[in-house]
Amino acid sequence: MASELPICPLCGRGILPGTRQSLHHLVPKLKGCKGGATILLHQICHNEIHATLTEAELARDFSTITALRAHPRLAKFIAWVAKRPPDFHSKTPGRRRKR
Repeated sequence: MASELPICPLCGRGILPGTRQSLHHLVPKLKGCKGGATILLHQICHNEIHATLTEAELARDFSTITALRAHPRLAKFIAWVAKRPPDFHSKTPGRRRKR
């Protein structure tokens, strides 16, 4: 039986073997969730999340995929990256958030 590719829950594209990928903590470790749920994302998707939102915002308002996908900047990013091949990676587009 062939194993199925994991799907990035943010952009919906398959995560191909050898593609840059990482685990994202839905509630940041720095905000008290060291053993909490993680999701596998494309690295570019993970980078965009952290370029857009602070750890506090992630913990308070964006601790689900549904909430992340509804954020205006992330929704725009998802529409953009969804047109790219599953193994696409580049520098995180757009301006980084203020710290």
